[in-house]
Amino acid sequence: MARELAFVLINPYTIGKSRTGGVIGRYIRTGLDLVGARIFGPSKALTEKYAALIREDPEVDEDQRDILADYVLRTYMPDPQTGRRHRVFMLLFEGENAIERIREATGKVRYNMASGRSVRDIYGDYVTSPAGEVLYVEPAVLIGPTLKSCAAALKLWAEYSAKDGGIIADAFDLADDNIEKTLVLIKPDNFRFPSSRAGNIIDLFSGSGLRIVGAKLHQMSVVEAEEFYGPVREFLRKKFKGSAGDQAYEAVAKKFGIEIPETMKEALGEMFGPLVADHQFYKIIEFMTGWWAPSCGIDGKDCPGKSKCLALVYAGENAIGKIRDILGPTDPSKAQPGSVRKEFGSDVMVNAAHASDSPENAAREMKIIKVEKDTIKKLVQQYYP
Repeated sequence: MARELAFVLINPYTIGKSRTGGVIGRYIRTGLDLVGARIFGPSKALTEKYAALIREDPEVDEDQRDILADYVLRTYMPDPQTGRRHRVFMLLFEGENAIERIREATGKVRYNMASGRSVRDIYGDYVTSPAGEVLYVEPAVLIGPTLKSCAAALKLWAEYSAKDGGIIADAFDLADDNIEKTLVLIKPDNFRFPSSRAGNIIDLFSGSGLRIVGAKLHQMSVVEAEEFYGPVREFLRKKFKGSAGDQAYEAVAKKFGIEIPETMKEALGEMFGPLVADHQFYKIIEFMTGWWAPSCGIDGKDCPGKSKCLALVYAGENAIGKIRDILGPTDPSKAQPGSVRKEFGSDVMVNAAHASDSPENAAREMKIIKVEKDTIKKLVQQYYP
């Protein structure tokens, strides 16, 4: 069976109610590959064209077309008074029979309240009067139910991806333009096999009250990783300068059964410290990229990594401090119960997520990861030229 590219649009209401993590977790558990993520702030033009596409789509159930089209016009449209945009979170999934599998995981707009199996069963609403008149609809997410529908919708969103997507700093639910932003990386250990881990981590961060204003599925290259973790390399060299000297001193003395002058410790530290530190540094690079940096040629260092992470930009008052509090310390064994790293971390390297620790580092790290860069259009064109 041929591989397909399917999409999910997490609606503004679902995002605003901090249900994003739960929704993402449900879709990752389908076993499909998450290959793209982007936050949109749909413009008036994109909103009207998408609503018209749904209204005229024969692949959508006839009794649902107008309901869904009107929903898009009502909830995706920029605020008419302020011009501020509503956030829509696009996810792209790849795999065999992807469109059907996403449709099954999503469920129907007119959901089964007794089921609780699909995304719409759990997060959607469909309220009717005793006479059957539709009073309220919240479908939680929008999808392309068939190959033809998916292709048409993705071509449209790809057309507007560079203009309407990226970091949506003028979001409707952000009161101040001068809010603090911070970068979070949901690390590769959360994507080793299909699970709810990434979604559960996002759920924990939602307790901050902050808003996700940018998202990107990123495969970090060795060049990016070396720059991103550059400050860690210097820290490791200072850290191992003393401990490597002590361990080398003890090992040599034990091996040869001789007494070595204490003054040799410093010399051994100078000799072995940088070697040990660089080895640890390259293990971090390998974890984040899937590549062993010393074995990569100059050209290979620029190649996308074999591992993937989900980059998110959070915005709001004291964003850096709030996210760091929920994340917990680098060593999961020292983290508080309920923190991300206590719940999902294994050790100081495989510790579930990274978060910027200062405004300066947030700016530096976002510049490296380039969350605003459009990766959606290229993926769409591969499947729907």
